[in-house]
Amino acid sequence: MSDHAIPKVLVFDVNETLLDLTHLEPLFERLFDDPGMLREWFAQLILYSQTMTLSGLYTPFGQLGAGALRMTADIHDIAVEQSDIDELASRIGSMPAHPDVAPALERLKAAGFRLVTLTNSAPGASPSPLERAGLSDYFERSFSVEPVRQFKPAASTYAQVAQEMQAEGDELCLIACHLWDTIGAQACGWQGALVLRPYNALLPAQNVPMPDYVTDNLSQLADQLIT
Repeated sequence: MSDHAIPKVLVFDVNETLLDLTHLEPLFERLFDDPGMLREWFAQLILYSQTMTLSGLYTPFGQLGAGALRMTADIHDIAVEQSDIDELASRIGSMPAHPDVAPALERLKAAGFRLVTLTNSAPGASPSPLERAGLSDYFERSFSVEPVRQFKPAASTYAQVAQEMQAEGDELCLIACHLWDTIGAQACGWQGALVLRPYNALLPAQNVPMPDYVTDNLSQLADQLIT
């Protein structure tokens, strides 16, 4: 629990935080005979998105995701067809919301918080993944890293949200299930809330910022923020 002021603007990560990444598991089960390979692929995707940003380069997240699937398949001597890449894109675009999400967003919005999203994914044609998942109406704005052409946790990705929302410092709270995301936001002076979705945890090491809030789900986070 944070000792900070209650934030005014709640900025939600989308992929895995709001939308259920395990929707992709059947593809990895079929290709690798192991649904858990989803995690290796996702780790490669995050590693190389951050590598591109640190190197001053940019490729849209979806294209990196497709490349990371081919890369992971090459490592394991698996053949990947264009139809597999198409299925990946289809599944990413149709991930359902976690069951705790809509009720928590309903409560937070009713309590007067301003809700927005910030995702590494580039915007695409409607319906968006948030629209398909039935969540878009909860949010005032949906931000992408695309305008700054850098991936989270680059400071520019958070700065564009703060500027557009005319908020600063701990008026903003980044809510994510990825510690690398909350670290980035907290380094910019924001508050951070970590939701401990499966395969996500704290990193106990010197100088790693502890999130202001750590919860098992968004319902618990709503309890803490509202009370």
